[in-house]
Amino acid sequence: MILDFNDNKPVAALLGAGAMGLAIVRRVAAGAKVLLGDVSEENLARAADALRFDGYDVETMRVNALKKDQVYAFAARAAELGDVVWFVDTAGASPSQAAPQFIIDLDLIGTSYALDAFGPVMARGGAGLVVSSQAGWMGHFSEDEESALALTPTDELRDLPMLSPEVVTGSGQAYIVAKRANHLRVRTAAATSWAASRARVNTISPGIVMTPVAYDEFNAPGNTYQRMIEAGACQRVATPDEIAAAAEFMLSAPFVTGTDLLIDGGTIAAMRSGAYERRSN
Repeated sequence: MILDFNDNKPVAALLGAGAMGLAIVRRVAAGAKVLLGDVSEENLARAADALRFDGYDVETMRVNALKKDQVYAFAARAAELGDVVWFVDTAGASPSQAAPQFIIDLDLIGTSYALDAFGPVMARGGAGLVVSSQAGWMGHFSEDEESALALTPTDELRDLPMLSPEVVTGSGQAYIVAKRANHLRVRTAAATSWAASRARVNTISPGIVMTPVAYDEFNAPGNTYQRMIEAGACQRVATPDEIAAAAEFMLSAPFVTGTDLLIDGGTIAAMRSGAYERRSN
């Protein structure tokens, strides 16, 4: 059974085969060659089958996003398949799933390796997207700290005092730092390595989206997710398809690069205005 006779297809690479990433791929990658990367063979098989049954041309590759060599090999494989027009990075762990240093290593340093690896292989006019989090808007950092997070070479990030285990002691704290670093490092990449390829790269920062990760957070102590839903203007969770619609815009908007789109239903607005604390008390 041959479903597509076309050669020289554009390539869409997805690192992290979760619900949000797959929803984004469905939005942009019809007629493309899709390369899925994930640390879990089970996730890869399930995601690939779901996409293939819907008519997508899919290849998979096991990738541990913590490992620099594997991330670079993933980028190289994408380039071998054709012109890399889209790259989406959703690899990460939530505060209830992992220890602080694991989150720093995966969500911050691993994401930075992906930005480094894909910038040089992107097709002219291509676009990348890192799925960050509303948590990136929750921290308070000095100008020097933000400069360090934005500009330190990836291989030297672990040596930053502000990322040491003695300073980053909680998983929630690690998550906030990592997601803010996503914003900052994408901004830097957009002006340097990605600009050299004439490719764009942005972040999106979703609020609470109903995925398996969200269910883990709902079961975490503190009832934080429930409080954020109640405090936000929309007073509900988002669906992966809603986030994918915003992602599609960021991937297709030809004059948008180096920026973040907050998609949180009003949670950060509530926090910045004081409404969150008033409604939570």
